[in-house]
Amino acid sequence: MKIREVNVNRFIAKSKVFGVDFVINPYVGCPNACLYCYASFLRNLKGYKEEWGTFLDVKKTNYKLKKMSVEGKSYLMSSSTDCYNLYEEKYEITRNILKQLVNFKFSLRIETKNSLILRDIDLLKKMYDVKVIISLNTLNQEFSRGIESCSPIKSRLETIKKLAENKIKVIVAISPIFPFLTDYKEIILKTLDEATEYIFEFLNLKSTPVKKKVLKYINEKYPEYYLEYAKIYLFNDNTYFMNLKKEISLFCDKLHIKYTFK
Repeated sequence: MKIREVNVNRFIAKSKVFGVDFVINPYVGCPNACLYCYASFLRNLKGYKEEWGTFLDVKKTNYKLKKMSVEGKSYLMSSSTDCYNLYEEKYEITRNILKQLVNFKFSLRIETKNSLILRDIDLLKKMYDVKVIISLNTLNQEFSRGIESCSPIKSRLETIKKLAENKIKVIVAISPIFPFLTDYKEIILKTLDEATEYIFEFLNLKSTPVKKKVLKYINEKYPEYYLEYAKIYLFNDNTYFMNLKKEISLFCDKLHIKYTFK
């Protein structure tokens, strides 16, 4: 992993995410190295030579967040990196940002796949309005290990439980849903007592390089599903996801679960 410390003017940027005013990305790059990562386009956009998942820019700034510019707004941490990646334990960029925000009245969503967030429970419990989004797309550790390099499934489930025990609202993002491989019912039933709501996101392979990597992986590891993936991602047949969306909605409505599709 190539690590660079870079000076920036600020961490905050106007959001392109629906329903969020601003995003906070403490890092550029992401050691999670998810096979399916939509943010990998930033590598080319910003001119990085390294492969996505093999570099990390640690943002440093003297900029101090101001109450008047934060309060009453909605923020997402983070939109293109995992703010609790394994290097956060050393640099504490995310923790230092939270220390500035802890007394402000605003809405904050923190999205992560790593259990390091438990380190900051002391700050999260003081936040005015915070929700933590933990992403899971399988309970099969072997499958997870093949597509992402973040906290193991068991650790993420324990993280969800501990956050809920500390009265911190937890949203479980079943994301991305891999056709025929993600068992959304299994994930819901495993987390039902702790999650306040669920977000569902289907596997998006609009990026050609990402599409090639994922289809190659499926062909090598799960060849029995390759033709179905080809139908969806090479021939743009949306039937599978259209039917799945109806199925998920019926299941969640039956259990009176709060949910959204991303």
